[in-house]
Amino acid sequence: MDKSVLIIGGGLGGLMTGALLAKEGYRITVLEKNAIIGGGLQNFCREGVSFDTGMHMLGGFRKGGSLYRICTHLDIMEKLHIREVDADCMDSLHYLSDGREYRIAMGREGFIESLAQHFPNCREQLEEYADALFRIADQFSLFNLKPSGEGIQQHSPEFMLPADEFIAKYIKDERLRRVVAYTTPLYSGIAGETPAYIHCLINTLYIKGTSRFEGGSQHFAEALAEVIRENGGRVLSNRTVSRIKLSERYVESVVTSNGESYSAENYICATDISHLLEIIDSGGFSKAFRERIASIPRSYSVFTLYISLKENSFPYINHTGYIIDDYSSIWDVTGKGGRWPRGLMYMTPPERLQGEYAEKIIINCPMEYSEVERWSGSRTGARPEEYYEWKRGREEAILDIMERRFPRFRECIKRRYSASPLTIRDFYNNRFGGMYGLRRDCKNMINSQIPPATKIKNLYLTGQNIGLHGICGVPLSAIITSELFLGRDYLLEKMNKE
Repeated sequence: MDKSVLIIGGGLGGLMTGALLAKEGYRITVLEKNAIIGGGLQNFCREGVSFDTGMHMLGGFRKGGSLYRICTHLDIMEKLHIREVDADCMDSLHYLSDGREYRIAMGREGFIESLAQHFPNCREQLEEYADALFRIADQFSLFNLKPSGEGIQQHSPEFMLPADEFIAKYIKDERLRRVVAYTTPLYSGIAGETPAYIHCLINTLYIKGTSRFEGGSQHFAEALAEVIRENGGRVLSNRTVSRIKLSERYVESVVTSNGESYSAENYICATDISHLLEIIDSGGFSKAFRERIASIPRSYSVFTLYISLKENSFPYINHTGYIIDDYSSIWDVTGKGGRWPRGLMYMTPPERLQGEYAEKIIINCPMEYSEVERWSGSRTGARPEEYYEWKRGREEAILDIMERRFPRFRECIKRRYSASPLTIRDFYNNRFGGMYGLRRDCKNMINSQIPPATKIKNLYLTGQNIGLHGICGVPLSAIITSELFLGRDYLLEKMNKE
C-alpha cells in the first residue's frame, strides 16, 4: 500500500480533506479544473480590485471554536488573517415595510438583549429559544469536535422538527418569529422542510462570535494547499477531470480533458455528486441511485453583485447587513417567480489595515435557478446578449433596494460586476447552481443522505453533499471522509488531546 490518494476538486472540501490526510502521511494529488484553486474561497480581480467569490461570514474561527481547532491542528491558524466583527452588532436587519432596524449583538445574552429591546414582553420566550438553540447544537457531536464513540447518537424529538415549527414552539409573537429566522438565506431554509438542527447549528455558530477574512479568502485555500505540498503532495490547477475509468468495481485512473492520466490507490471526489455521475464510467452506480440523486431538490442559488467603490465614498461596515422586504418574506426569500428581490445581504470585505472607508461591497440576493434556465445551454463567456440585458435589469433592482437603505448609493459606485446561478453552476460544476448542495427535508432525510464511502471500493466522497455546508460544515465533512482512512474518531481524539 503506497497510501496515495487522488482528490477530484480543489475547493474547500478537497483541500481540507487533502491537508488532513497529508499530515497523516498520505501522498495527495489534488486536481482542480479552474485556473485558481479554492472553489468558493477563490478571489478574482477586476481593474485592480480583488473580490471574494463568496460572502464569507466566519463562525468557529475564534479561540476554542471548531475551525480554530482544526486549523491549529494543521498548523495554519497563525497564517490566516482574521478580523472579528463588532461585538455589539454582528448583524443588522433593516425592514423596508416599516423602516425598523434590529442590531444583533454577539453572545447568548447579547442576542437576547438585542431583541428584547424591541420585544420587551418576549424576553422569557427569547431566553427559552436561545437555550433550545444551544441544546440542539450540543447534540451534534461532530459540530463540537466530540468523538462519536461506538454507540448510535440519540437526538431529542426537536432535532428533526421543521425549523419554522421549532421557532414557533418557543416564540409566540409572529413578528419576532420572523425576525429570529433572518438567517434562512445562509442555509436555504424552507418552511415545513428544513430540519431544526441545521437552523440551530448555523445560529449558535454565529452567536458565539463571527469573523471575516482580511485581504480575501484565497489565502485560506493557499494555506491548505501548502500543507499538502509540504507533506509531499501536489495541487494542480487547470486539470478538468473528464472521465473516471473503472475496472471491476475499482477506480483504475482518471483522465483529464487534455488527455493526461492520473492514478492512485484511492480516490476522493470533492465535486457535486451529479457531476461525479456524469464523468464516471457507466456501471459504477446503479440506475436507481442515479434516479434518486436526480430527484433530490437542490438548495436555491444566488445572484451576486460585486461593486468597487469610489475612494472615501462609503463607510467600512464591520458587520453583515440584511435588507428585507417585509416580515413575511423570510421563508420566501427568492420570490419564486414573483417580486424580486425580496431581500439581500451586503458586506464590505476588509482589507489588511482596513481604514474608515470601504474599497468594495458584495451583495447577495437569493434566486431560483428557474430564473436563468432559459440560458442553461450557454457557458461562461458565450452567453446571448439577452442574458446580459437580464443581468443589468437585476443589478438595477438590487441598487433600488440599496438606495432605500442608503440614499444616493449609486453615486458611490466606481465599477460593478455580477454573477448569476449559471456562473455558480459553470465555475463549480454545481448542478442548478445550488449554494448549499442537496436540500434536507426533515420528513424524508434518508433521501438526501449520501454516505462518504461508495460501492466502488476505492472511491470516496467529501464536501457539502455528504454533511453540513459552508465554511464550517465542509471541514467537518472532511473529517468524516478522512477518518474512513485513519479510523473512527482518530482525528477528533487527536484534536481533543491537542
